[in-house]
Amino acid sequence: MRNVAFYTLGCKLNFSETSTIARSFEARGYRKVAFDQVPDIFIINTCSVTDNADKKCAKIVREAKKIAPSSFVAIIGCYAQLKPKEISNIKGVDAVLGAAEKFRMFDYIEEFIPQKKAQVFNSGINKASIFNASHSRRDRTRTFLKVQDGCNYKCAFCTIPLARGKSRSDSIENILEQANQIALTEVKEIVLTGVNVGDFGIQGGKRKEKFIDLLKALDNIKGINRFRISSIEPNLLTEEIIDFVAQSERFVPHFHIPLQSGSDLILSDMKRRYDTSLYAERIKKIKETMPDCCIGVDIITGFPGETKAEHLKTYNFLRELDVSYLHIFTYSEREKTLAASMSHPVPKNERLKRSRMLRNLSENKKRSFYETQKNQIRTVLFENNLEDGEMQGYTENYVRVSAKYDPMLINELKKVRLSDLDDKGNFKILEIEENLSILK
Repeated sequence: MRNVAFYTLGCKLNFSETSTIARSFEARGYRKVAFDQVPDIFIINTCSVTDNADKKCAKIVREAKKIAPSSFVAIIGCYAQLKPKEISNIKGVDAVLGAAEKFRMFDYIEEFIPQKKAQVFNSGINKASIFNASHSRRDRTRTFLKVQDGCNYKCAFCTIPLARGKSRSDSIENILEQANQIALTEVKEIVLTGVNVGDFGIQGGKRKEKFIDLLKALDNIKGINRFRISSIEPNLLTEEIIDFVAQSERFVPHFHIPLQSGSDLILSDMKRRYDTSLYAERIKKIKETMPDCCIGVDIITGFPGETKAEHLKTYNFLRELDVSYLHIFTYSEREKTLAASMSHPVPKNERLKRSRMLRNLSENKKRSFYETQKNQIRTVLFENNLEDGEMQGYTENYVRVSAKYDPMLINELKKVRLSDLDDKGNFKILEIEENLSILK
């Protein structure tokens, strides 16, 4: 029996796909081991959203060869689709598989024996037209369930359509079958993931189903306590979806909604499909129907042509917006994107300065949101991850809590009163009130 280890960079979608590929190895008699347990084979699933993600790939390969010098190293993922030749020149890489090839790895690689020269299996992105169902088994608490892949949008900064192909989805029937299988495990929460989940429903190039119909169908699944939508574009987050989540007992009050810029001029240059007015309307609607809803926001700062005045528009727009936290991405040039050839680039030191400014705003937003949750009774799903001797968990509306380690709490849903914020701005649960416990 040969040992195989996996390393995943990037998004929840990558984690779901890595987990599925790992199971395909196990089904063929391989033993999955930790990265540092001297495996015979390393599979590295890459991201290419930023230039830093590309650099991480080379570092991980170096570390893999230090651990197991005679190992076989295969690279998959977005970076592998976009720059296979560049990866093949990294010392220690034995194989590079593109988007259409990664799920059929055994069709291309027979013995997983290190080669003198890297093998490249990479077809055009138009060949990545099949939806490959995936879900993670990363832990017993939650599962990332892939429902959609690819994207038909052509945002000026983004390489994902080049790396993953056109939008395509699984069917509601197949997703329900996977969800029912997951419900037979210990998993309490399913996170719906994809490149553009709101665009769910395209099969064979034609729209056949709707995202709202998928949500309604999943709401009837027995054995899963929580469903969470990983991220959804504001123009695809309809009032019908918001109203549905507000009345659902299983879909939690938490949305992650990309904004990217609070300047309509920059949004137009980015080729986004909404403006700040529509975005503000969506936030208002959510807060009207779910006052305690947690709302996360993606922001790209330092996009070409973003003057200080346009940056301040973003800052001021976000400062007034009733959102809970920000994910800040410092713009980096990506080959083959429209933005890479745009004039008036923002100096890199200025990009970093603006990122720090927005991260400070994010901390203030998070603390303000947490303050609104004080003395509220919430349901926490406790996880088997320790930090400074304490275990962590999240409420339905994505408030992070910590508590003294107790193995009886792992993967349990408990009602708690959010009373004390610690020095890090997270809630510290000093005692679980048994009369508030949920027994399921």
